[in-house]
Amino acid sequence: MPKALRGGPSLRIVGLMSGTSYDGVDVVAAEFTPDGETLRMRPLGHRELDYDEALRAEIGALLPPAATTIEAVCRLDNRLGEVFAEAAALGVELAGGQADAVVSPGQTVFHWVERGTVRGTLQLGAPARVAARVGVPVLSDLRSADVAAGGQGAPLVPAFDALLLDPAGGPRAALNLGGIANLTVVAPDAPVLGYDVGPANALLDAASRRLLDRPCDTDGARAAAGRVHPALLDLLLAEPYYAAAPPKSTGKELFHAGYLDDRLTALGEPVAADDVLATLTEVTARTVAAECDRHRVTEVVAAGGGVRNPTLTGRLAALGAGRWRLRTTDELGVPAQAKEAYAFALLGWLSWHGLPGALPSVTGARRAAVLGSWTPSGPARPAEPPVPPRRLVVSD
Repeated sequence: MPKALRGGPSLRIVGLMSGTSYDGVDVVAAEFTPDGETLRMRPLGHRELDYDEALRAEIGALLPPAATTIEAVCRLDNRLGEVFAEAAALGVELAGGQADAVVSPGQTVFHWVERGTVRGTLQLGAPARVAARVGVPVLSDLRSADVAAGGQGAPLVPAFDALLLDPAGGPRAALNLGGIANLTVVAPDAPVLGYDVGPANALLDAASRRLLDRPCDTDGARAAAGRVHPALLDLLLAEPYYAAAPPKSTGKELFHAGYLDDRLTALGEPVAADDVLATLTEVTARTVAAECDRHRVTEVVAAGGGVRNPTLTGRLAALGAGRWRLRTTDELGVPAQAKEAYAFALLGWLSWHGLPGALPSVTGARRAAVLGSWTPSGPARPAEPPVPPRRLVVSD
């Protein structure tokens, strides 16, 4: 039996998160205090910092399947570093003017997958610029250590979910609806599972830009006005990724605007914009619901930008009716819009103490890896590193 976590000093950590939707940065600050085998997290606040149109365009121009140059990558890396530095400074304010560390995972621009195996991953965001701005250690490049250990490097949020969700009473799932929908499943006496299900907002936002000249379908209003197109739905659901067994991860290297264009061309008939959006919403709802049903979960706790879309969440709730209920992490004390940023703050706490943050049962890695690289230098290790916590409690 591992010895109990001793009560230790609290750490205030700022967590940043910019997802595959590349619309901005979520910023949080949290205070973590070990208490026996429980790690207590006190949320200190969260903010959203939007990317401007020029930066969104710059990121979009670099993402697959577009070609790019090393110059463009370098410029974007430093431009993003400036934005993350501003976000980190805001996070330090949320922490009361003093933080112990910042976790800046960066903007993912490529996830190199070959035949289901992740060969590499690239996040941009010049962590040295963040460290120079806030003057505390900055943890970045959180995915590479897991990839080096043979893992997918994603998803990483299941480490947070596994501590937060109580599996007693039946399997439960944590669902994140970002650019990509990913799922974590916790069940009694079973390894934690977690993987990317497929697109959530990625294709919806691509369709909105292409068909509506808008960044997104606000509140899912246009999807609600449309009808699901059966032939397009069948074509989209035939995507081989959905049938692949986990561990697996994906992103906009697969689910991008060109992907949608190819399917619409293959369909060979025009589809109204609202019907395209309705069909894409149905794809996300069906693929997520099918995975929840496969794991026989009793409850799905959702977070991410997609929970703002009542058309999508309404369809998910309808598909789960009678089998599992849908609610948000707000009910557990974690704002749904900021959950991933809080999760990365937790990963920072784990790395600070030399504890693994990736779960091999999720990523498929050969071993559990301590995540990230510290800039400008790693923090001092405690004399007696704590054992991994078994529970996370959110307090007022």
